[in-house]
Amino acid sequence: MGIWDPIRFVTEDGTTIYKMFINGEWVESENKETFEVLNPANNELVARVQKATINDCEKALNAAFNAKKTMEDLEAYKRAEILEKISELILENKDDLVDTIVSETGKPIKLAEGEVKATAERYKYAASEAILLLRGEFIEGSMSPHKVGMLGMVVRKPMGVLLAISPFNYPLFIASAKVAPAIAAGNSVILKPASANPIIAIKLARIIELAGIPKGAFNLITGGGKDVGDYLVKSEKVDMISFTGSSQVGKHIASTAGMKKLHLELGGKTPALVLKDADLDLAAKECVKGALKFSGQRCDAVSRILVEREVADEFVKKVLEEVKKWKMGDPRDPKTSVGPLINRWAIEKVDSLVKDAISKGAKLLMGGKYTNLYYEPTVLDGITEEMRIAWEETFGPVIAIMRVNSYEEALDIANRSEYALDGCVFTKDMNKALDAALRLECGSVTINAAPSHGLGLFPFGGDEESGMGREGIKESILEMTRLHTIVLRKR
Repeated sequence: MGIWDPIRFVTEDGTTIYKMFINGEWVESENKETFEVLNPANNELVARVQKATINDCEKALNAAFNAKKTMEDLEAYKRAEILEKISELILENKDDLVDTIVSETGKPIKLAEGEVKATAERYKYAASEAILLLRGEFIEGSMSPHKVGMLGMVVRKPMGVLLAISPFNYPLFIASAKVAPAIAAGNSVILKPASANPIIAIKLARIIELAGIPKGAFNLITGGGKDVGDYLVKSEKVDMISFTGSSQVGKHIASTAGMKKLHLELGGKTPALVLKDADLDLAAKECVKGALKFSGQRCDAVSRILVEREVADEFVKKVLEEVKKWKMGDPRDPKTSVGPLINRWAIEKVDSLVKDAISKGAKLLMGGKYTNLYYEPTVLDGITEEMRIAWEETFGPVIAIMRVNSYEEALDIANRSEYALDGCVFTKDMNKALDAALRLECGSVTINAAPSHGLGLFPFGGDEESGMGREGIKESILEMTRLHTIVLRKR
């Protein structure tokens, strides 16, 4: 029997149908209803996936709730062994996982390969942290005259049931960036992936099953967010929600979740400040990479460039030369750098922003057209504050250049955004670089490079409309635990 046989079946007409994973079993939805998953590159049917009912959700909630004690009592070294095994199985099945990401996400194959490799590394890091991080601490009471003779023991306990809701853009890695620390911390998990491309998460569930996760400790639900997602979010059986996605949905979750711990990584509008003393070759290369990687469908994408006027003409020339190196085409071609957007809604959103900017005076220097779901790498110069693209999240392969009169003006415009996830600054003056890093109002600032969250070695997360909480190899596990204090009288 093949590794994927239990998770799917093929109908008489040749359609592959994937199942859900609830309480240690691979199941169809209660009413057998399914939905299509289409390939963004050619609009062909990849497979059909279960559309969960409320009763399916309740079964998953009960399974995770009943497994809470099992996971909390599971020794840290055993949780680490499960995480190590997940990492091994991901690498053993790398080619199939890469193919799945390319097929249902339209991600260029070289980026898909990087995502699978990074995911395997993320589980290995989580395995190490499961052993090293959850040690707790002792606090000597003699430091306070009111607590002399007392000893405090502070331990970290799992939150309980964690609901992980992951987005389409990094369907394997971001799901795993929630699941791996949750398991490391001793939580049970319900994963709900994006409906646009849930097959890779279904395969991840199979790998987690084979790695030896206790029955009920990991569950996977597929289906629409409005009914299924809301039901899971509102459930009193859920102790924590970790969500990555749009600010609109994040605020909806926050308004309906009730008294649960929330971790929300939401939208971004990353400004890149290009100062007049910057290395313009470096700045152009990094800004283009930051804007075009995975067609700009990233919360940390460089979404607006604020360049000082003295160097703007030269900078724009270098940007145009750099964009020519980015080939748009078939995601399966190793030379492709820019593939399709995820769906029709995404294309229409990007095109509306571009057209709005042009109608208000922006200069279209390159691109600005699309075929099917392929939007050409686009360069707009002369962006002004009246244009929607100056403020709205783009999530497409558009380089929006705004010319500013000074460093202070660039800072002011950057900080007036409602988003506060990432920012970056390009300058040879380290004093000014650090000044910008401290004054830019966002969770992370990168100096002389485009932002990239990567494995989470450096903590990241948003403020304001960009969310709450921080992620990272260490920080995610801490977020997914609660402090428990024990005070002992010594004498």
